[in-house]
Amino acid sequence: MTTATLSSRSAQTSLPDGVSRGSPEYRRISFALFLAGFSTFSLLYCVQPLLPEFAAEFNIGPAASSLALSLTTGCLAIAIFCAGALSEGAGRRGLMFISMMLGALLNLIAAFSPSWSALLVARALEGLVLGGVPAVAMAYLAEEIDHRSLGFAMGLYVGGTAFGGMIGRVGMSLLTDLYSWRTAMAAIGVIDLLAALGFLWLLPPSRRFVKKRALGLGHHLAAWGGHLRHRGLPLLFLTAFLVMGVFVAIYNYATFRLTAAPYSLSQTQVGLIFSAYLAGMAASPAAGALADRFGRAPVLIAGILTAALGVGLTIATPLPAIISGIILLTIGFFMTHSVASGWVGRMGSAARGHASSLYLLAYYLGSSVLGSVSGWFWEHGGWAAIANFSLMLLALTLGVTMYLRHLVQTKTVA
Repeated sequence: MTTATLSSRSAQTSLPDGVSRGSPEYRRISFALFLAGFSTFSLLYCVQPLLPEFAAEFNIGPAASSLALSLTTGCLAIAIFCAGALSEGAGRRGLMFISMMLGALLNLIAAFSPSWSALLVARALEGLVLGGVPAVAMAYLAEEIDHRSLGFAMGLYVGGTAFGGMIGRVGMSLLTDLYSWRTAMAAIGVIDLLAALGFLWLLPPSRRFVKKRALGLGHHLAAWGGHLRHRGLPLLFLTAFLVMGVFVAIYNYATFRLTAAPYSLSQTQVGLIFSAYLAGMAASPAAGALADRFGRAPVLIAGILTAALGVGLTIATPLPAIISGIILLTIGFFMTHSVASGWVGRMGSAARGHASSLYLLAYYLGSSVLGSVSGWFWEHGGWAAIANFSLMLLALTLGVTMYLRHLVQTKTVA
């Protein structure tokens, strides 16, 4: 055993108690991380409704315009994988603040980019710097919050990501209609600069973080390998991969379905469907609180079943049934993500930053890989094929979760 490991364990035995729900510190931490989630996801998804605007202004095709989002999420996935490891030696709070500030500034640069290539460079860099928030936020909460109060705090953070994702989509559509896409992107950048300052003011310095020194590549590989050999953690990583893939598949192709006959909705009307994120914002902290009270596995199962019910409803023809299905899917997705992400922080206590980075890597790979694969089902079988593919993925997720519950009941994992 190394001297660094011994000193780390010695420090952990003298750490203060975790912050409990109801205290002023708990409220400050929860709302600061809500701002972090909002900032990250509003910056990430603000370009999604602007893809037609990019195609028209820069004289490019639809596939090329989608690079403004896919390039950012691809860079984000890589950065998340590294940022969690970096935070084990560099600290959590400062890294998150710098990431939020740089992300907002790069969005302002993208808003006024004179060429398509310049905009893509700014968006790629934005994805790289924003990786400092998601993995580190999960690790910070799991570290600073008492484990009996973690679920609600993690749920509020995930609720912030839901609100940010909604504003980044719906708000941009409305601002672009009123002004221009450049003004809309600049407005999001300014709002998120203010969010970063609010985050810094609200978030207390870490009290339970133990800085690990002299962390070489071998240490990080060992930490990642240990998590992958864990009995429970890979099941949570797989859960993130599957449910994110379902969520992206349904949202991506619902737009194509609803703008075509017999619905023929306008882009603005379809965009307003993203207001379903409000349901996700409410469901996330509620699911976390229920997990604190009744256990994580039952709430995780309830979230998967809710998502499956939602997907099933979208197969119906009436528009109200489709919208209701999307709302239920959104609730189920955010319930599942909230509980699973909090559970990762609990299980990965030896190196939370590494555990969080693996979880989020799986999460964004699900978005990229399964979101792309679902396109084949849309082209060859329409909405019924998309829905059946999604239900198959959710059935697999349920099986994974049932096995995880068995491990908990047999006390194989905590």
